[in-house]
Amino acid sequence: MRLLTFRHDGVLKPGALVGADGIADLTARIGASSVRQIIEEERIGEAANAAKTADLRLAEARLELPIPDAGRIFCVGVNYMNRNEEYKDGSDAPKYPSLFMRGAASFVPHGALLTVPHESEQLDYEGEIVLVIGRAGRRIAPDDAMAHVAGLTIMNEGSVRDWVRHGKFNVTQGKNFDGTGAIGPWIETDLTTIDPQDLAIETRVNGEARQRDTTASMAFPFARIIEYVSTFTRLVPGDLIATGTPTGAGARFDPPRWLKAGDVVEVTVEGVGTLRNGVEEEA
Repeated sequence: MRLLTFRHDGVLKPGALVGADGIADLTARIGASSVRQIIEEERIGEAANAAKTADLRLAEARLELPIPDAGRIFCVGVNYMNRNEEYKDGSDAPKYPSLFMRGAASFVPHGALLTVPHESEQLDYEGEIVLVIGRAGRRIAPDDAMAHVAGLTIMNEGSVRDWVRHGKFNVTQGKNFDGTGAIGPWIETDLTTIDPQDLAIETRVNGEARQRDTTASMAFPFARIIEYVSTFTRLVPGDLIATGTPTGAGARFDPPRWLKAGDVVEVTVEGVGTLRNGVEEEA
């Protein structure tokens, strides 16, 4: 099942994708108030059983962030091994994941426009697979890690590159400009046909493939990431963990290829779907 959050007639509701272009209203069908509530109360199975037919078409609604009230958004940096080599700094493979946090205001949903801010022209794209935590846990063992995942969604972890370098020990500024990243379009909850160790991801800009890889190239696979993050904090339902981006971001071209108004960025994850966003300059 593909869980989503949609807005219809001014009201924000949880829903499920039905077929290619339908939405089942999960407030009407099971009395749920949000996707996060469905996940927290372990009602994904109930929601799937109730979402057999559509109540409205996708075109009649506006998709919002899959979990608008996500608890925390953790992000893993430089997690694909060819990305570590891309830095050309002679560094060894990392021993531990590199982590930073993003706030919800830095993201827009599927179909919305990414914003190039006034302060910089260096808006870059980063296609990523996102783990949606579905069951709470602390110090989670790798063998148990995927049992704590409710599903997968997609992120364009957009970065303002020059602002990433403002601080010696952090990237927070360049990762948190309002409306520079995107999450969506939904959460794929059926992971039975997905191999987390060999899952394909591709990022395209105006139809041109810029990033393409699989999770087999990750330095830290999903289970290790969950183990590591849950060591220092208790993960709870609704937390999100973005798992890193492959090589091919705009900063690595010569000259760099920054996003500009009119561009369209698509991130496709095998078995999950495609996140699509246009780009505009800040008004």
